[in-house]
Amino acid sequence: MASVAAILADYGAARQRAYCWQRERSVAARTGMALAMAAVTGLMAQWRIMLPFSDVPLTGQTFAALMAGVALGGAFGSLSQVFYVALGAAGVPWFSGARAGLPVLLGPTAGYMVGFALTAGLIGWLSEHRPAMRRFVPQLLLMATGSALILVCGWVYLVLALGRAPMAAFLTGVVPFVIGDLGVKTFAAAGLGTALLPKDGRGQPRA
Repeated sequence: MASVAAILADYGAARQRAYCWQRERSVAARTGMALAMAAVTGLMAQWRIMLPFSDVPLTGQTFAALMAGVALGGAFGSLSQVFYVALGAAGVPWFSGARAGLPVLLGPTAGYMVGFALTAGLIGWLSEHRPAMRRFVPQLLLMATGSALILVCGWVYLVLALGRAPMAAFLTGVVPFVIGDLGVKTFAAAGLGTALLPKDGRGQPRA
């Protein structure tokens, strides 16, 4: 038991050092990390399942958006998703299905992509500035809120920009993703976030 306690203590100390090291890097270094996280999001987007009843695929990029805030904090986590969207629109082929370009961005998935940046910012800010949010249950609630925010943004875009009936947009753009996004990805992101985030205020930024 003593050895297990020692291992956990060592892990907690290493986690604290890694968290503080990342937050104390220069703006240029953290911007580079945001670009790297954008690339991770692009890689996760290539894992996709096309659903027969929806033109919005089930992808892994939602999980990357949830974790971006945990990994980089609110501002740079959100920036990573802005990079993902902007560079994909500019021609980097990392949207779902290795696609790129403005027409792809303005398709049925545009609202979800807006939600990625908002969600990463929300999760990152609360995890940074509210140490109580770094434990599993608060992380679970936070990830569920982030997942719901992404789905709401996607639904609003389908209705307002593409002119779909609200109920039809809900049935094709929200319901198919409840289990995967609000269920599996939320629990996985909460577990990983809990493992990565330090549990006391020493990991809290000074400003």
